[in-house]
Amino acid sequence: MSHVGVGPRAVMRSVAFLTAGVLAVPALAGCSSEDPSGKPLAAQDVAAAARARVADGGTLRWAVDSVPDTLNAFQSDADATTARVAQAVLPSLYRMDERGRPVRNPDYLESAKVVETEPKQVVVYKLNQQAVWSDGREIGAADFAAQWRALSGKDTAYWTARNAGYDRIEKIERGANDLEVKVTFDRPYADWKSLFTPLYPKEVTGTPDAFNDGARRGIEVTAGPFTVKKVDTKADEVVLTGNPRWWGEPAKLDKIVLRAVPRDERVSELVAGELDLAEIDPDTAEQVARAAAPRDAGTGTPLMGPDGTPAPGSGASALPGPQGGSAARALRSWAIANGSDEEAAEEEILAREKRRKAEAKAERRRKALSGFEVRKSLEPAYTQLALNGAEGPLADERVRRAVARALDREKLAEAVLKPLGLPAEPVGSHLALSGQPAYADGSGALGEQDAKEARALLADAGWVPGGPVKKSEDGEKAAGAEKSEDDEDGKKSDGGDEGTYIVGEDGKDGKDTDGKNKDDGEGGREEGEDTGGTDQESGEKHSSGKNTAQGGAPGAYAPKGTAAPAGAAAAPVAKDGKALTLRFVLPSGPGSQALRTVADRISDMLEKIGIGTEITKVPDESYFKDHVASGEYDLALYSWPASAFPATDARPIYAKPVPAADGSLNVAQNYTRVGTDQVDQLFDQAMGTLDEDKARDLLRKADSRIWAAAGSVPLYQRPQLVAARENLANAGAFGFETPVYEDMGFLKKGARGAEASASPAR
Repeated sequence: MSHVGVGPRAVMRSVAFLTAGVLAVPALAGCSSEDPSGKPLAAQDVAAAARARVADGGTLRWAVDSVPDTLNAFQSDADATTARVAQAVLPSLYRMDERGRPVRNPDYLESAKVVETEPKQVVVYKLNQQAVWSDGREIGAADFAAQWRALSGKDTAYWTARNAGYDRIEKIERGANDLEVKVTFDRPYADWKSLFTPLYPKEVTGTPDAFNDGARRGIEVTAGPFTVKKVDTKADEVVLTGNPRWWGEPAKLDKIVLRAVPRDERVSELVAGELDLAEIDPDTAEQVARAAAPRDAGTGTPLMGPDGTPAPGSGASALPGPQGGSAARALRSWAIANGSDEEAAEEEILAREKRRKAEAKAERRRKALSGFEVRKSLEPAYTQLALNGAEGPLADERVRRAVARALDREKLAEAVLKPLGLPAEPVGSHLALSGQPAYADGSGALGEQDAKEARALLADAGWVPGGPVKKSEDGEKAAGAEKSEDDEDGKKSDGGDEGTYIVGEDGKDGKDTDGKNKDDGEGGREEGEDTGGTDQESGEKHSSGKNTAQGGAPGAYAPKGTAAPAGAAAAPVAKDGKALTLRFVLPSGPGSQALRTVADRISDMLEKIGIGTEITKVPDESYFKDHVASGEYDLALYSWPASAFPATDARPIYAKPVPAADGSLNVAQNYTRVGTDQVDQLFDQAMGTLDEDKARDLLRKADSRIWAAAGSVPLYQRPQLVAARENLANAGAFGFETPVYEDMGFLKKGARGAEASASPAR
């Protein structure tokens, strides 16, 4: 799914099998008088300013993840930068508002409405009479018709990523005049507002050659506040300049440069003054916030104690500064007078000089970053735990539900969002986020976190605590996990970021993996206590010192039958001689620390019900393609964007896979490879009704059934952290809202006091 106006909404999620009639879905919250859709958990943070306060001119240097391979948003290799460019240079008939709902864009549309429903659905678009392409031609029915033919799926010569909605159009005609476009559907289509956003000129969509190749490296004809000046692959940037034929509010900026900068290099580029706007990770956000904070010891003057010496912990040198002459002579004289020889004095001089240079460098860095601020919100996207139900233990719905019931989603959300000062509420829907019409918390269909119930589900599926584990001839001993590459002595080889380790295994040397003796009797821990440390740099898990020997309860020498301490690990469960260990695949890149932290906590929660996890960290570039999409995982963490049109966008994500002619399984975008006819039918009904209330209720029912199947578990809305130059207005953490590119710019001098006045001219 995607934001309104940002390009193709083909996305990837997972769905799990649900046997019809097995689970009763509780009544939806929508039956109450209170609107369950609620409000967005966080507002956008863009330093909003009236246009009158924004200066004319300047260049915005904006960090992006990549220079796109194509500027055609309807091709499979389009990316987020493709969408960013499309928003700035092409018509968007509808935009996303602050609640994640589609609203008419008056720059292009005077009105759009369904004028007939019988015998066919007919929508009439009345275009803004000033709306023209950059070559002077009016935007009209010919552009709508060309895009329909390209995306309808009827002509396979067009290399399109999707045709949802366009395949329901029967014909497109000129209306009562040149400003009207009449679209007739052969089947009712609830999400008709999703179509023709972005709208490409007929020069791009009119022929397969133009569609497939013509708009990959440039768009000659545009119709937005900006136009594409160049796509420079050598400089790794896309340059947008003002459109002289733009009829709306004129763009404040002269130029926007979208420059590809790796996430781990952005803080250096900010310090060097090469960027004005960049999404950043929490570590960089902390650096920016610290640089801008009021200073105490960091003012340059060390804190002094009562005796005039630097206060302990101030970081200042205890050695005196020069009182006359050179610093070196003063320091040498001081050192010799206090009993040091000349060699020691020289060492002190070198150490002090090194420290001085480091402090000067840190101060320059701080001053550079002090010109920025962190703007934060929540992305219109959420992170989920995906459970691959195609094969292995998770093919059993009871095991998937046990995994889901073991998770404390509130604690997982808090682990990521609370340190950032963002609302830490778990997401309650697979299909929408809080504030959107389709949103309702459907997690009650699965049930609250309950370790006891989770263990009962495992037992019902045949997974018995403390059951015997047989080691097969090939060394395999865990269900759900591939054979690991152990050394002959049974110890795990060091695989670095791309290796694996198993959570919940004891050490081999008479000590637990944290180095404590097993005889110490510290097998338990209090509820809520962290189960082990996490290296903040590498993301490596440090196992806690729990005794989880096969068949034994946590705690050393506890009498048989003694209850395990609250929050302690349960005895591992086993079936048919195999312990239940799930493959947990994660990306290893520097921007994935939050995912690895969450994975560690999930592993601890699963350990409490007897499930082990074998975590494998793989390179970012292969994570999705080679593992998630190919089904080489049991558990995985990744995020999906929200959509204003879930009936259309979620349908291929949860669609029941069907056998292909060659015997393979056509999964579309359902990467857990399981589905249900009932959910498919609910989506089809929601897509085909023009009654918005009915469509909303159908989607909420579909979501409840997806929850009950436990194929994927929504966890938390993703944080959105952006470093922005302090005098940059109307840009930052956009939240749900589509950016308004023509309003972005740098504040006029004096608009924000001394800091704004001192900002460099751009």
